[in-house]
Amino acid sequence: MELRHLRCLVAIVDTGSFTDAATELGLSQAAVSRTLLALEKILGVRLLHRTSRTVTPTTAGVQVLARARHLLADADTLIREAATGHTQLTIGHAWSAMGRHTAEFQRRWAERYPDIEVHLIRANTPTGGLAEGRCDLAVVRATPDTRRYAHALVGHERRYCAMAGDDPWARRRTVTLDEIRERTLVVDRRTGTTTVDLWPEDARPSLEHTRDIDDWLAAIATGRCVGVTPEGTVAQYRRDGIAYRRVRDAPPVPVHVIWRPHDPHPATHAAVALLSDLYRDHR
Repeated sequence: MELRHLRCLVAIVDTGSFTDAATELGLSQAAVSRTLLALEKILGVRLLHRTSRTVTPTTAGVQVLARARHLLADADTLIREAATGHTQLTIGHAWSAMGRHTAEFQRRWAERYPDIEVHLIRANTPTGGLAEGRCDLAVVRATPDTRRYAHALVGHERRYCAMAGDDPWARRRTVTLDEIRERTLVVDRRTGTTTVDLWPEDARPSLEHTRDIDDWLAAIATGRCVGVTPEGTVAQYRRDGIAYRRVRDAPPVPVHVIWRPHDPHPATHAAVALLSDLYRDHR
């Protein structure tokens, strides 16, 4: 199946006749008929009801037509971007984007690159949506798979303990890993950055597991458990009933940007440079 088959189907339906579709496509009426028949043969279904006066989609034709319009729109976008340059950069993340640097990143980017619009998306996957094709690059706070993705270390974030707002620890400025191991620790095994490896094998906290950031925060708000998280979460998820206190003896969390090495967005290195500057300037 080729795009010309889909363009032919759309043209026939939109113009209402094979004759007008032929005029719009710059083909003969016979060529339009052959192209439609070829598409029906490829798909194995009849797509149009034809009479001497009307042409209307069959039930299968309605479904194919809707999908064809999306595919043709995507193809047109691809052609336009290839000819004029990328006009949008989509950055994925699992939890907290660029943390406290998020707003400043967006502001500076708009000033420096007004022709490239930045979109941030949250995807509850280890690669922040990159593996699923949802973004051009992603900000991750876990060790990247260097066999599959190109990456750049842009900074580090301190670790914080998240607790209920009325927890006794909320009256303090910091806590320690040794204190936390006496509590129940809630972790997200899929996209979280905290594991029991922060503690010695014989002195680890008991665990409770959640599926995403919202469940994680809800569990902590009950007071039955605490969480450990990078500083980015503190900036991005300030919630009533949740307090954050720095874990003074925990190692920092590395922040990476990852992207597909064989098809990088042209603005990838500009994004990496800007984010690196922000983390360096606010150490």
